[in-house]
Amino acid sequence: MSHPDPARVAQVRANLDAARARIDAACAKADRDPAEVSLVAVTKTYPASDVRVLASLGVTDVGENRDQEAAPKAAETADLDLTWHFVGQLQTNKARSVAGYADVVHSVDRARLARALGERAAAAGRRLTCLVQVNLDADSQAGVIGPRGGVDPRDALDLADRIEEQEALTLGGVMAVAPRGGDAHAAFARLREVAERVRDRHPQATAISAGMSADLEAAVEHGSTHLRLGTALLGDRAPIVG
Repeated sequence: MSHPDPARVAQVRANLDAARARIDAACAKADRDPAEVSLVAVTKTYPASDVRVLASLGVTDVGENRDQEAAPKAAETADLDLTWHFVGQLQTNKARSVAGYADVVHSVDRARLARALGERAAAAGRRLTCLVQVNLDADSQAGVIGPRGGVDPRDALDLADRIEEQEALTLGGVMAVAPRGGDAHAAFARLREVAERVRDRHPQATAISAGMSADLEAAVEHGSTHLRLGTALLGDRAPIVG
């Protein structure tokens, strides 16, 4: 097994330090403890060698958007003690594969997917933590999944109940992506309201997965517990996975 490239380690370490400084500053401004905020390194389009670089720097939460990329990467780095987060839109027919390696699925947006993940996780003898993906686009509609995934805020509680019904699933909380070109602060404030409603009924569902490289400060201000950072850590997206 090759050792991580020292130049790449130095580059990622500098990026990681800068990202953590941003998180610390955002937490200080919001009067929050930085220990409450987990950093999930989203490694889509980056090679498995970058996962090893991150692990060497103490990052253990790794996120992926596509099963075709995530499954081989998880297998290639199976010797590392990582928590794998699936954060992209998920087709039901990929539930078996994802249930085999993911520890947390952030993007559950329909009851059928919750059932499929529950059945596949049970069959694999695994337990998955699942988050309800909420669509924060201004034109979201009850009963309609958003173009980038996510239930209308009014449907979130019902989906949370469906996840909780599955023996092999643990309801972790909620997730959202800020609307394109919208006000991240307003969107994440809405998400926090949804999170509180879900937590009132399911007290263990404390996770709020919100905030990426461009809008992490707004997310921290509105209670995010999981930031999904890719470019801030690994640089501009590479076109090919090595």
